[in-house]
Amino acid sequence: MTQTTTGAAAIARIGILTVSDRASRGVYEDKGGPAINAWLTRALTSPWQAVARVIPDEQPQIEAALRAMADGEGCSLIVTTGGTGPALRDVTPEATEAICEKMLPGFGELMRTASLKFVPTAILSRQTAGIRGHCLIVNLPGKPSAIDDCLNAVFPAIPYCVDLIEGARLETDPTVCKAFRPAHAK
Repeated sequence: MTQTTTGAAAIARIGILTVSDRASRGVYEDKGGPAINAWLTRALTSPWQAVARVIPDEQPQIEAALRAMADGEGCSLIVTTGGTGPALRDVTPEATEAICEKMLPGFGELMRTASLKFVPTAILSRQTAGIRGHCLIVNLPGKPSAIDDCLNAVFPAIPYCVDLIEGARLETDPTVCKAFRPAHAK
């Protein structure tokens, strides 16, 4: 799952964390993680490497995986999938909040707004985002079509956010996702 392009830029490490009891046990095919990887492959033009994991809906395990990816693996961006609904075992947002220094609620607000154009149950989703050190963590839903909808909505702001927290530089293909950076930041 390594994606690279030519050039002298450092390779950005991007965590892709699937949170699913069934997928972690192998009784359900992980579709969310591959959907994130495919979207990033289409959108990013800068070199990057995926750090992918599939874990159960257990808050201590989610927290440990997020810490390991951000601190140990040096990920500048972690994108999670699953565990953002209202079910009792959906605890990805709680795990994200527990390990982040700053929360960025605008990400969740925009993802829900974008998803409401397709399904009225988007109001049940609890996606969020936060910062841990030099890493941005973004929670996405588990359904591949919802992953596309949400990444299309929020990714234009992600490269500049990662710049601001001194993570790896992310460049996008403007025909897929036009990232926004203020003129002074280019």
